[in-house]
Amino acid sequence: MTKTLDKIPFGWYQVAYSHELVAGDSRGIRYFGKELVLFRTQSGEAHVLDAYCPHLGAHLGHGIHEFAGRGGEVRDESIVCPFHGWRFGGDGMCVEVPYAKNMPPKVKDQQCLKSWPVREMNQVIYVWYHPHDIEPLYEVDPIPEASADNDEWGELDIHQWVINTHPQEMAENGVDVAHFRYVHQTASFPDAEISFDGINRTSISRAKMQTPRGEVDGAITSWGRGVGNGAVRFTGICETVLLGNTTPIELNKCQVNFAFIQKKVNGETPKGGVSAAIVADICKQLNEDKPIWENKIFRDQPVLCDNDGPISKFRKWYAQFYV
Repeated sequence: MTKTLDKIPFGWYQVAYSHELVAGDSRGIRYFGKELVLFRTQSGEAHVLDAYCPHLGAHLGHGIHEFAGRGGEVRDESIVCPFHGWRFGGDGMCVEVPYAKNMPPKVKDQQCLKSWPVREMNQVIYVWYHPHDIEPLYEVDPIPEASADNDEWGELDIHQWVINTHPQEMAENGVDVAHFRYVHQTASFPDAEISFDGINRTSISRAKMQTPRGEVDGAITSWGRGVGNGAVRFTGICETVLLGNTTPIELNKCQVNFAFIQKKVNGETPKGGVSAAIVADICKQLNEDKPIWENKIFRDQPVLCDNDGPISKFRKWYAQFYV
């Protein structure tokens, strides 16, 4: 019996939504048990560095004077240490020590702060985490509906939680079909086609849905590349896509980000009615799961039965993201 999982899996993880970081902004963030600084240069590029200045250890994500409460100063393409004015580029190189006659040898032409790989896609800023600092082994999956220039779909409807659990515990729910009946009180067990292919996972559930216009074919399709992010597409009544991204803050503490996008009707994002009910129901389900996750142990050799769903297959697939 293992009470907790003891590693963070490698992969791409969300650290912010794109609209939260305008040019010239910065903020201190904490993920993967580490203090980091996220900033956007004046040219619009997002970067993430280790947070503490190599000089005397000030946090680059906490500004002073006119930058107090706003993060550290971003000047042109660099971030400025609030303690002594040292400047660092997005590549972690020191580009200026304003009062030094000569650049210190330990930082001259040297990367003195870790620069984390960043991708900006799906209106999300992602960071690559690997415990051995290996470069990205795959790329973020683009979600066409979430593209900032997709005029057929509405704005993001964002919901966020901090949950004291390991990301694998949450991800495992997707294949644990029996829990839907007892935790979420569904009328029956979901009948889903679940498959794993390399680093990708897919699940499809189909059903007939009754509407005022008669019976329609509905489906719930979920997919993901790697373990940090995924998407769910609801079709049939109200076209909806959910971006579900989970990022470890600490080993057993996660930030959960849900962003719902719904297809526009007559050029407008749907409001109320069925569209709001879909969002409310998914959020309700997560709130029902939360006390289970936060008060359970992880059993590495569980006693399973024939209708539990492909939990063992899921764990074998998930294990490839540990080193």
